[in-house]
Amino acid sequence: MTEHSEKTAGWLDWVKDRGEPAFPLPAGAVDAHCHVFGPVAEFPFSPSRKYTPCDAGKADLRDLREHLGVARNVIVQATCHGRDNTALLDALDDFGDTARGVVSVGADVTIEQLTVMHERGVRGVRFNFVKRLVQSQPFEELALVADKIRDFGWHLVLYFEPEDLPGLEDTLAGLGVPLVIDHMGRPDVRKGADSEEFSSFLRFVERTNAWVKVSCPERLTEAGPYAVDGQREVYTDVVPFARRVMAEVPERTLWGTDWPHPNLRSHMPDDALLLGYIPQIAPTEAEQRALLVTNPMSLYWPEDAGRQNDQKAQGAA
Repeated sequence: MTEHSEKTAGWLDWVKDRGEPAFPLPAGAVDAHCHVFGPVAEFPFSPSRKYTPCDAGKADLRDLREHLGVARNVIVQATCHGRDNTALLDALDDFGDTARGVVSVGADVTIEQLTVMHERGVRGVRFNFVKRLVQSQPFEELALVADKIRDFGWHLVLYFEPEDLPGLEDTLAGLGVPLVIDHMGRPDVRKGADSEEFSSFLRFVERTNAWVKVSCPERLTEAGPYAVDGQREVYTDVVPFARRVMAEVPERTLWGTDWPHPNLRSHMPDDALLLGYIPQIAPTEAEQRALLVTNPMSLYWPEDAGRQNDQKAQGAA
């Protein structure tokens, strides 16, 4: 089946002619949130999608990894592909053990299907509650899917906005599987990192021992990529939120590029320059290693993380 689709009007394409990386990633760095789109001629988009992006396939993702110095990545199913995870699984097959996947499935998924996906590198299921991106809210399926993935050691990845959390909090807290929250729960940066709204979010994080991605400053910013033209610091109005997350849950923070940055209209970040965000939110080498290596390895490659810790202990003995 071949589908040719026009990209959603007004939405920007990802940057292909990237600059030099603004920050050298440490060895073993993990991009814990990225996507693959198509190519649509091979992997058609969902007929019920609410947006149509441009192609951004596994070969493009490999180029990004090599350019930025990323060692491993976590590919997250995007809503434009609906619950057809074929493109994601194909990318996992290509990257092998250097990639993990987060799929979109419903309550009808079988244990046999989950087993096959686990063998191919899937470790989580994503639920999206952002109304402008999905047709319906998947409240009824949360517990049913959680019950099925629990024995696999998988987690739920959640995408919601601040106004969604009060209606979700008690349900999410009782699911009995690890939770990973996309993009800091999409805070309203105009309210400030010390706002009651963001404090309430962090109380939920603490209550559930959730992991938090301090990603997507390009989606959250009100000031734009540069507060002052030409300065090196990027997305300075988002930095205080990420710094607060890292201060309160340093062992459960994750970072990702969100490549290829779907649905952006105001500006499209150069991923190489976007790396300049990292030393702003993680100023020390220890914080950078935790954010980029130790934390994502412990969640997505726990066996490898354990071996690395054993080797360090032996070396120190």
